[in-house]
Amino acid sequence: MPFGVWVSTGINGAASGSTLAARAPLSTSIPATRAANTARALPPPLTPEMTMNTTPLFPGMEPLVKPFKFPASPYEYKVTPLRECPTPESLQLCDTPDQAADYWRMHIATHPHFNPECECLAVLLLNTRRRIKGHQLVSIGTQDTILVHPREVFRLAVTTAANALILMHCHPSGESSPSQTDIKVTRDLIRAGQILKIEVLDHVIMGHGNFSSLKSLGYCAV
Repeated sequence: MPFGVWVSTGINGAASGSTLAARAPLSTSIPATRAANTARALPPPLTPEMTMNTTPLFPGMEPLVKPFKFPASPYEYKVTPLRECPTPESLQLCDTPDQAADYWRMHIATHPHFNPECECLAVLLLNTRRRIKGHQLVSIGTQDTILVHPREVFRLAVTTAANALILMHCHPSGESSPSQTDIKVTRDLIRAGQILKIEVLDHVIMGHGNFSSLKSLGYCAV
């Protein structure tokens, strides 16, 4: 489909292909005085102050759109068991490292949050007859480190009125021999339990098919 192109030459313009276009000059001179009179000054460049509209859309509404902040209030707490752990009668009495290791394999190693590739610290809560009231997975660390604080270790023991507890944690390397840090932390927790009148009976370290008892090794004496 044919089409025409308009050619603009200053104040003259003609359609391409017409007789007028053939006769019209390609350029038209404009007197200097006229060019000076018709020249328009360029506007100054815009600045951020000129482009930003700082006028509020809804004056007086600023205090209402600010985020609300309520003052802190005290709460009422209640200890709720997470799940029931059916345990044979032979394991409910836990006063030896072997029974603690069996309880670990039955309930701690099968915990939904247990990670065998990281060190995991658990606490067995015992009553006055050394029967297990329950357990808690206190902390999960890295491959060779775990954070332990008496506040987290004894928190549930105090809340559930436990008479004694057994500390347990695993070594992902498979070697159950205690490190110097394990010995130091165990003694610190024993001292904290003496203040709270909650006895720390033992600290059992689980490996791959083996375990070590710090009480049997003589490291629980403070």
